[in-house]
Amino acid sequence: MTRLRRFSALLLPIFGPLALSACGINSVPTAEEAAKNKWGNVQAQYQRRANLVDNLVATVKAAGKQEQDTLVKVTEARAKATSVQLNAEDLSDPAKLAQFQAAQAQLSQGLGRLIASTEAYPDLKSNENFLQLQSQLESTENRIAIAIRDYNAAVQDYNVRIRTFPDAIGAKLIHGAKPMTPFQATTPGAEEAPKVDFGK
Repeated sequence: MTRLRRFSALLLPIFGPLALSACGINSVPTAEEAAKNKWGNVQAQYQRRANLVDNLVATVKAAGKQEQDTLVKVTEARAKATSVQLNAEDLSDPAKLAQFQAAQAQLSQGLGRLIASTEAYPDLKSNENFLQLQSQLESTENRIAIAIRDYNAAVQDYNVRIRTFPDAIGAKLIHGAKPMTPFQATTPGAEEAPKVDFGK
């Protein structure tokens, strides 16, 4: 009996950490942090777009005095989009994520209207600053799409990890993990970047 106890005492330090690691002790927080990091990338790209909007509005304002209503709407949508902040702890709250998504969708729609209105200004389409902004905006929309895709993949990995054995044990008992909310389009077609083509 004492021999068995000594043998058990020897095995516990060896197999204890292995058993704990199989229960998501390290993998759950690692997956959670990866998803939060990807969300930070999404926010960075939306901030990049918001910063471009000011320059785009100023350039269009100089060329198209008649588009004041559209410019005001885009500026207001930008202000609203940047005022809705979502931190990493809010990623488990579908309502907060939906509010963030709605504000971003409103800005996308406003940009679409602004872009459509510039077709009436040939001088604007040949403006070098405007062409650079067009290129940067198109690039940013692509970056946003990629960042959202990467975030959703990280969220899926995390959500699967906290729901499947054996990681679910550590996720629930030790970490109190909650599922994260993936980014989903709030309006039909919102997952598509607005078409930015001033070359016509």
